[in-house]
Amino acid sequence: MKKEIAIEWMKASYADLLVISEIIDNNFLTHMVAFHSQQVIEKSLKAVLEYHNKQTPKKHDLLLLKSQVADFLQIENEDMLEDLNELYIESRYPGEMGLLPNGKPTPENAKNFYNFALMIFERVCAMLEIEKKELM
Repeated sequence: MKKEIAIEWMKASYADLLVISEIIDNNFLTHMVAFHSQQVIEKSLKAVLEYHNKQTPKKHDLLLLKSQVADFLQIENEDMLEDLNELYIESRYPGEMGLLPNGKPTPENAKNFYNFALMIFERVCAMLEIEKKELM
């Protein structure tokens, strides 16, 4: 097990969670909440792979990562992962501003993305027996 590297991934994931907590109530930044939510999940899933000595891909695809951690962690909401995959790429470029099919994520979408990312983060922390104080 490579818990030290897994902890580093979780520190990076936690930093994204802290960014979200600072911007979650700003309705102008819903696309950035989506971006950082994707990052929380990506880094948390990569921590699971590192912990179990599995190859960590240099890709940002949450569906790929979900399939790679399936032996260790079940994630039911594939639609949310698909939305975050699309928004991750889109939110990085000014032309699209992180758009869903109906436009920029709503404040409700942003809160749902954040809660989903937080749930995965907490599940991974529990699985890897990592306490938040280890991440600061």
